[in-house]
Amino acid sequence: MQDLFSPPADEGQMPWERIAIGHQACVLRGFALRWESDLLRQVQELVQRAPFRHLRTPGGRQMQVAMTNCGDFGWYSDQRGYRYTATDPLSGQPWPPMPPAFAALAAQAAEAADLPPFAPNACLINRYTVGTRLTLHQDEGDARHPIVSVSLGLPAIFLWGGDQRADATQKLPLQHGDVVVWGGVDRMRYHGVMPVKEGASPVAHPLLDGQRINLTFRRAG
Repeated sequence: MQDLFSPPADEGQMPWERIAIGHQACVLRGFALRWESDLLRQVQELVQRAPFRHLRTPGGRQMQVAMTNCGDFGWYSDQRGYRYTATDPLSGQPWPPMPPAFAALAAQAAEAADLPPFAPNACLINRYTVGTRLTLHQDEGDARHPIVSVSLGLPAIFLWGGDQRADATQKLPLQHGDVVVWGGVDRMRYHGVMPVKEGASPVAHPLLDGQRINLTFRRAG
């Protein structure tokens, strides 16, 4: 039986590079490419069960990024506020289970970032179309555990800020297969995504046609 904490055998050991962006934060260039086939196939299957949707902020504004979830908990927003839910409010059913390859990738990325063992129980699946952006924010969840963020499809510019919203930001280019990991003293850093620009997907796949897919792994509690 294949070790879940090893990349799929048919993907091989593809090269990757670690770039520090904080005391306990880094970009792992190309780290997710080893899981590429499994990730794309499983995202397609997940969105059949829990479709993408545009949530609204507590103030009533529609979010630009479309999203869905998998795992024991899903992140949700509406007039009641930001929160994690065990069921999909649209269907009343539990969120789809997190695929083993997702959990394995997140665990290995945390290890590669020299962070403590990580077992996520929530994965946000975000879909960015051209022009879509994500404003600076902090990620909810158990701050004792890191965030692992996986980029697939169109490139993007990741905004990496400080502990306060007004702090200066770095602009970090992210490509298909890159993973950003932050935890510990960097866990509550502000971050966002600049408007996604037009481009050609590095992989011919319907899910990535003119789009960027982001997987964000968290520990909800």
